[in-house]
Amino acid sequence: MDLAVVIVSYNTRELLRGCLSSVLSTLSSPLNYEVIVVDNASIDGSIAMMQDSFPQARVIVNEENRGFAAASNQGIGQSSGRHVMLLNPDTVVTEGALEGMVRFMEEHAEVGVVGPKLLFPDGRFQHSAFTFPTLPMIFFDFFPINHRLTSSRLNGRYPRALYDAGDPFPIDHPLGAGLMVRRRVIEEVGMLDESFFMYCEEIDWCMRMKSARWQIFCFPRAEIVHYVGQSVKQFQSQMFVELHKSRYRLYEKHYSRSFTRVARWLVLLGLTYRSLRDRWALWRRRLNRGALEDRLEAYRQVRLLS
Repeated sequence: MDLAVVIVSYNTRELLRGCLSSVLSTLSSPLNYEVIVVDNASIDGSIAMMQDSFPQARVIVNEENRGFAAASNQGIGQSSGRHVMLLNPDTVVTEGALEGMVRFMEEHAEVGVVGPKLLFPDGRFQHSAFTFPTLPMIFFDFFPINHRLTSSRLNGRYPRALYDAGDPFPIDHPLGAGLMVRRRVIEEVGMLDESFFMYCEEIDWCMRMKSARWQIFCFPRAEIVHYVGQSVKQFQSQMFVELHKSRYRLYEKHYSRSFTRVARWLVLLGLTYRSLRDRWALWRRRLNRGALEDRLEAYRQVRLLS
């Protein structure tokens, strides 16, 4: 098997339909592939839709939401492809994208992971490759001073010119919405760390791969449309807390104690700023009371993590 496409889904039936349709319509022989969908206890009819419309896709049904890392590992464990593509259900694959990524991996034995170029649904550019987290990135997450700075290398972004040139370029890690990894690399460094329920699991994975001296690239000629965070929008406040749980887990696992201390201080500073900003938005009637209370509770839970 050349390629295994693993998709983890949670209540994204119509987006999943579009994703599967794009994958199955763009992949063709001589590429030998399999598609595995791991459903995290959806209640929106996703299972029936897949059974009716995509019988060629193998479906793993979980009785509870196990999170992205654990569900991805289920799919990887039951796949046999020499390359594994982790793909979000809120994506649409363009013609030749997956085949191009497989070909790039085949031609570059030193590369362990490759990511595509991501686009918004209206065709606008979307950052899809990042450097590993830094303290300035934590600062800009709460205080986006200027769009040029937030889109710069200082905030972990690679120059758009690299994407526009079309040539593969080395990166620290791709966004987890779409990344292809060599089976041999998984066997060497292990599966995704399931202590990450949601977020940062791909960063941890790529850090481990880089430590094992595997190269990671962005392949911008492979374009994938990404609708951005459709599953997590169902529980925004909860996912805000999960994001910081995962970030703290990542810092404690890979960074120094001094880095982690400063990171937590920056988060506390940012939460104070956001609390004041949201209260001001309520006073200006740009935010309702219920939304404010949800946000403040999420901020409180993140403070407790520190």
